[in-house]
Amino acid sequence: MNVIRRAGLTATLSLATLFAVAAPAQSQSGGQSVEQFYKGKTITILLGHPPGGSYDLYARLAADRMGKYIPGNPSIQVQYRPGGGGAIAVAYFYEQAPTDGTMMGLFAETIAHTQLTDPAIGKWKMQEMTYIGSFSGVNAAFVRRKDSPAKTVAEMREKEMNIGCSGKTSQSYQSPAVLKALAGFKFKIACGYPGSAEYVLALERGEVDMVSSAWNQWASTHMQKIKSGEFVPMIQSGLRRHPDLKDIPLMQELVDDPETKKVIEFTSAGAAIGRALIAPPKVPKDRIDALRAAFDKLVKDPEFLADAKKRGAEIDPSPGVEVQKASLAIVQTPNVIVERAAKAME
Repeated sequence: MNVIRRAGLTATLSLATLFAVAAPAQSQSGGQSVEQFYKGKTITILLGHPPGGSYDLYARLAADRMGKYIPGNPSIQVQYRPGGGGAIAVAYFYEQAPTDGTMMGLFAETIAHTQLTDPAIGKWKMQEMTYIGSFSGVNAAFVRRKDSPAKTVAEMREKEMNIGCSGKTSQSYQSPAVLKALAGFKFKIACGYPGSAEYVLALERGEVDMVSSAWNQWASTHMQKIKSGEFVPMIQSGLRRHPDLKDIPLMQELVDDPETKKVIEFTSAGAAIGRALIAPPKVPKDRIDALRAAFDKLVKDPEFLADAKKRGAEIDPSPGVEVQKASLAIVQTPNVIVERAAKAME
């Protein structure tokens, strides 16, 4: 598949005014230079999902090539800590990850939402973590089997559909739950799959009728089944229709009430964050600056872009500062919207 572009997705954030918010305050790293610190070190990219999905795809792309742009040229490895739809890894990352710049995370685009809508699980503060950069925004696509009970969007309000998902902090649960609660869809949602690879396999086996997963992942690994009609995209989440899915409705286009549209737009706002690298709290500012600069160089590297294209990875990067603004805009969403979204996700 060709690498494609998402045009101006971040600019579509309409839920809050994007103030020019600086990255969280960080301590300096003393007299040691960034190069001296990273020389001989290994950076770990922590994932909250198992191998095989889009998180793994982008983390491995970064691990293969980003180190040459970081002063001191550290090696980079990928580590998996699946569970709870990714929440276990994020909680560990926020509370226990090393704060010296030797760990980054690549987590679900919904973690800012979880902080607001489910604080019992989302015991982290996005304001204290720092985004390094986003490889691409992510619109999720609801994809059904060709022989599913409901064949049209209208029929999904009349016929029960079994939906597979990982955990309640993931969009694979949140997006269907919101449509069930706010748009009258007859979804029977079953979570517990470790990640997207497993619930898509459940779709293939007929255990579930439909799943919602990142379009990046569908396009990179299942396009043949989509072209053959075995898998059928029906609905997408996001703030703008993806260029590949221009005839597929957005979730918010399926309701008429203006406030309900705002609630759904809030739940979809993580699309602008997408597959992004993030640093834990208290990493020294000079190392954050070095990681951000390395990311910006990486996503322009012709060899990296060729490798991404070969693997079917969509690349439409956003720098860390812009991703940080998008995350903080989510956190600043008015309480009335957050409360309706939280109730819909119960």
